[in-house]
Amino acid sequence: MNDNNLIERYKPVERVNHWLTAITMILAGLSGLALFHPAFFWLTNLFGGGTWTRILHPFIGVVLAVSFWDLAHRFWRDNLITDADREWVRRIRDVLANRLHNLPEVGRYNAGQKYLFWLMVATIALLLVSGIVIWQPWFAPWFSIGLVRVAALIHAVAAFALIAGILGHIYAVIWIKGTLRGMTRGTVTRAWAKYHYPGWYREVTKGTK
Repeated sequence: MNDNNLIERYKPVERVNHWLTAITMILAGLSGLALFHPAFFWLTNLFGGGTWTRILHPFIGVVLAVSFWDLAHRFWRDNLITDADREWVRRIRDVLANRLHNLPEVGRYNAGQKYLFWLMVATIALLLVSGIVIWQPWFAPWFSIGLVRVAALIHAVAAFALIAGILGHIYAVIWIKGTLRGMTRGTVTRAWAKYHYPGWYREVTKGTK
């Protein structure tokens, strides 16, 4: 493909940051499910058994939190919610029917991506704080049993909300062809950018064809 037909969407460091977050999120999710219910205990085989799963899960969670903090620091300005985003949500039927011409102009991210971003900010923060409170044997003994139980409940609810959001994100990546290319190769076609993110396309091309 002609390089003149491509636009850089993500720099190499941004892609590395994204995939580190994604990989640690998958590992944290699988190890967390293994510890959550006996039906998923077989997943501990991926981590060397039950003992190693219990040891590794909180450390994976810390790496996830640090990696996502870096990712959030890079992209939070692009994810601020605007009136156009609220209108985009109100026209969700047009979104699902792919009638993009009826929608407000989209910048670097659409409203769905922005709300997912802030869901991740909230849930990962809750997972980190609650995870520290229930982390045996290091921190849990510092807190009352009542607080540990509340933290365990918060941890589970936040984890399931995050998993649901990420499954929606994966579906959207598959649904909108060309999206994955941006995070694997770092570039997207001009036609893709102009169609899906016209505001961002105009900004990065500065009116050039």
